Amino acid sequence: MSAIAAVLIGVSLLYISTTARLESYIKMLMLQGILLFMVAAGNAHDISFTSIIIIGVETILFKSIMIPLFLLKTIRKNQIKSDVESYFSGFTSLFIVTAILTLGFLTAYLSASSNAVLEPLYFGISISAMLTGFFIIATRKKLITHIMGYMILENGIFLLSLSAAKEMPFIVNLGVSMDIFIGVFLAGIFINRIKTNFDQHDIDDISRLKD
Repeated sequence: MSAIAAVLIGVSLLYISTTARLESYIKMLMLQGILLFMVAAGNAHDISFTSIIIIGVETILFKSIMIPLFLLKTIRKNQIKSDVESYFSGFTSLFIVTAILTLGFLTAYLSASSNAVLEPLYFGISISAMLTGFFIIATRKKLITHIMGYMILENGIFLLSLSAAKEMPFIVNLGVSMDIFIGVFLAGIFINRIKTNFDQHDIDDISRLKD
């Protein structure tokens, strides 16, 4: 079951690369949080009970409920356009993310053949998620989409920590502090009411700023 959940995380990356709606991004973030918990629960024998509790709070409460709902409320409150606005077409983005996933599975195969301590499938999907997060940050125009890209990147790091949980259980708990940072980052941005300065919420507006 945990292997299927990991593969579904990869499939969600493909969907994210093609969707043009911000709310679809949020739904995929919610799904990824649930899938991450399923991956962790499927490997409970390699992780301490305390870490499982922390992971449950991290994935279900923060990743699947609190942060996505906060993003959704922010989009509606600030009347941000529902479209994603990418520098690339949906087909081009799908092609690039497919190449990223291929690279991830190749990395998983190589890590398996080298007898590494990492779980190959989780390691490969985590690399794909991190690279996809970077890709979204680099190619999407809206500031809020950049934040979602950062969350996908963090999900990849979280999955990477699960792939190494048997050898390095302490690293699993680092995801909690990262989500706290995300929450503070989001609050800092939208409490200052970006809309009052940038009606379009695009990074193009910021790039034109001068001293």
